[in-house]
Amino acid sequence: MGELLRIWIKPARRAAMASAIAAHAETGRGLAGNADQGGRRQVTLLDADRWRDAESELGEAVDPTARRANLLTRGVDYRECTGRVLRVGAVHIRLLGETRPCGRMDEARPGLRAALQPDWRAGAYGEVLDDGTLRVGDPVEWSDPPPPAEEA
Repeated sequence: MGELLRIWIKPARRAAMASAIAAHAETGRGLAGNADQGGRRQVTLLDADRWRDAESELGEAVDPTARRANLLTRGVDYRECTGRVLRVGAVHIRLLGETRPCGRMDEARPGLRAALQPDWRAGAYGEVLDDGTLRVGDPVEWSDPPPPAEEA
């Protein structure tokens, strides 16, 4: 079982990432207050071990906010996870693919984009399957999808 280490909200495109101790996840939307709402890329996740691999390649520590992900976790490997469901606390997230690093990475630290290319180091993205609150320290593990919501 893994752990949710950090939460960040991107309040606007190209804005600085805001650290949070908790965030509300909304079904089919993403994290409340985050600039990326709806669509396929509602939440982005970064594995602390893959991040450390990128730092080793660069030869120095880099603040993980440079990656611009929403969730930093430890203990869950995102490599080849497309289609799997992750439970973070009480929230289920279906992972839809690998997050490919963009040119913004080199703005934060020259060479970061290349260091994030291999081995899913830039993380994964997905869609929120149910409402709930995420909190730093929450357990993170692979899961079955949540049961369908009952219609009123």
